[in-house]
Amino acid sequence: MARADSPRTPREVTDVLRELGLVVLGYFLGAFPTGALVARAHGVDLTQYGSRRTGATNALRVLGKRAAALVFAGDGAKGAVAVALARQYGRSAWTPPMAGLAAVLGHTYSVFLGGRGGRGVATGLGGLLALSPSAQACAAATAVGTIAATRYVSLGSILGTGAGGLALGREAMGGRVPRPYLLYGLGTASFIVYSHRDNIARLLAGTERRLGESEPTGG
Repeated sequence: MARADSPRTPREVTDVLRELGLVVLGYFLGAFPTGALVARAHGVDLTQYGSRRTGATNALRVLGKRAAALVFAGDGAKGAVAVALARQYGRSAWTPPMAGLAAVLGHTYSVFLGGRGGRGVATGLGGLLALSPSAQACAAATAVGTIAATRYVSLGSILGTGAGGLALGREAMGGRVPRPYLLYGLGTASFIVYSHRDNIARLLAGTERRLGESEPTGG
């Protein structure tokens, strides 16, 4: 049996580097500026309009439904692909949730946009879909139901992500998915709440704009 302080073998080093590489790849996939590129095709710099975010909500307010749908699909795909690649090529159960979290961070703090981006909702939902379709369905149903009832996109995003995180956590604790997936559920939900801190302040103050109103607030 190898001693605890014995040096790592070349294969062990290769394994660690592979897992780290998949997480880093997740960040760069998330950082791909989908919203900014869609807006540029419309002759608009999305970081200069509305909430100055590059997510689907700001795209909807500034560019319209078709552009917003394209941004949402692209942003969701980034999270799903990051997790799928980590599941395919990683050997640790920790790698898929870490790659998914890295994608959410990359989307929000994109190196291609000088550290700017969206709030991470669509990318987070994409990663959740790759980890657990049933948890993602719970998140989507909660988000859509909340937005339909209140017309607050920010509230729907927060509650939907929270519901999805709780659902994934229950599955992880119940053994239906690997226990490390709990990291994604808790981490993504916490980060989405943090990224909506300005929206939360406006919700509490009663000044948050609803979907369809003139001034943009989400993104």
